[in-house]
Amino acid sequence: MPLQLARVARRICSSASVRSLSAHTSRSLRVLVDMDGVIADFEGGFLKKYRQRYPHEPYISLEERRGFWVSTQYGELRSDLCEKAISIWESKNFFIELDPLPGGVDAVKEMSRMENTDVFICTSPIKHYAYCPYEKFAWVEKHLGPDFLEQIILTRDKTVVTGDILIDDKPDIHGAEPNPAWEHVLFTACHNKHLPADPVQRRLLSWEDDWRGLLQSKRQWDPQER
Repeated sequence: MPLQLARVARRICSSASVRSLSAHTSRSLRVLVDMDGVIADFEGGFLKKYRQRYPHEPYISLEERRGFWVSTQYGELRSDLCEKAISIWESKNFFIELDPLPGGVDAVKEMSRMENTDVFICTSPIKHYAYCPYEKFAWVEKHLGPDFLEQIILTRDKTVVTGDILIDDKPDIHGAEPNPAWEHVLFTACHNKHLPADPVQRRLLSWEDDWRGLLQSKRQWDPQER
């Protein structure tokens, strides 16, 4: 009888270990994808509407864009242009009418179908919130489908969000958490393409770049975590 109990105990422990290992190794990779400048063409949409509203004012071409903050560069061009620039994205229908960036929507959809991969749209709404939050949800529903409404994270501070990878066009992301859980992968945009390569930061040049390999490498980098 003691021998039989020992065998049963070994089987139970073995089964529990297998289940534990299976659950541990199959934890999903959590990918956070920024919206504006990554899957939605903020820069192109802004320039189009700015030139329509202020046809006689100077403007900055996409090739000349430098720095993340559009309003800052316009303010340096002429002080009153800062507020004029801000008025564009504070207007109704600005965010909902942004065109998708090439390949972005298809990439996010494919990503979401991958095994052991959770994808969230992680985006920061502007402080002038009359239209922006609603239009971001509407944009996602229009281009990614209604099911993706469950996968939206709206936050002014992305450092407090837990994830494995954050794909974002903003070069420096700071907030309450000094050591975010995610790896920041810089998505190339007109305003950051001139920045020198950072040896400690990976980069996606566009959605034609090898984003699949990026995700796979992240799984391989952290075998104990998956």
